[in-house]
Amino acid sequence: MTLSGDQVTAYLSRIGAARPARPDAEALRDLHLRHLRAVPFENLSIHLGEPIVLEPDALFDKVVGRGRGGFCYELNGLFAELLDALGYRVTRLAGRVHGPDGFGPLFDHLALRVADADGAEWLVDVGFGRHTDLPLRFDPAVDQRDPTGGYRLDGRPGDTDVVVSREGEPQYLLELRPRTLSDFEVCCWWQQTSPSSHFAQNVLCSLRTPTGRVTVSGRTLVESDDSGRRTERELTDNELTTAYAELFGIVLDRVPDRPRSRG
Repeated sequence: MTLSGDQVTAYLSRIGAARPARPDAEALRDLHLRHLRAVPFENLSIHLGEPIVLEPDALFDKVVGRGRGGFCYELNGLFAELLDALGYRVTRLAGRVHGPDGFGPLFDHLALRVADADGAEWLVDVGFGRHTDLPLRFDPAVDQRDPTGGYRLDGRPGDTDVVVSREGEPQYLLELRPRTLSDFEVCCWWQQTSPSSHFAQNVLCSLRTPTGRVTVSGRTLVESDDSGRRTERELTDNELTTAYAELFGIVLDRVPDRPRSRG
């Protein structure tokens, strides 16, 4: 799919961005940060019984048409379409998210390798929740600073994978082979349906703010700022729907189902 001119205009309006004069690094940083502050990272569809369809038209309707968010396959999948339409060269990459047991399965994450008009390459990721505000240079073995902390990309000996770390802690591993959005369909289905998927185990909606982050996890409202201060409060069902509307711009006619026990 190639976004039409009207779709590009609507998408840019959704994130409060102007159309870049050229697809350069400065514009990419602006688009990245505005996207993070406008489009929430959320898995509400899984708990509302809404199928997640990895097709650009469906993603555009959800994120732009209905003002929703999504998780990595949706957010990075659609952002890739916008960057393509604006003249950036985009490669979709499959990742393995790092957890307590090491790196997860391939296609556990979707991130983007983006080349700008001047030939510089960037790691772009608006679909990983708490992560960078700005794109990272796709330069392995170089320490990089972001407003959210220190990052580094490191190649693994003997292969072409890259490990992305934050403050020395692995976040995910990226395979550098170019992928298509359809390559992620099986893992996306697993994330929606498997009792072992952490997305199926908890309801989450989170958004970067100019001073920190606001998150609803289950029935808990978590507000934090960049200095490390954090508050938590349990919400009633009525407060929950109000929070989704006022904090994330998501209007729901019912609260998401509580995840079932894995027992």
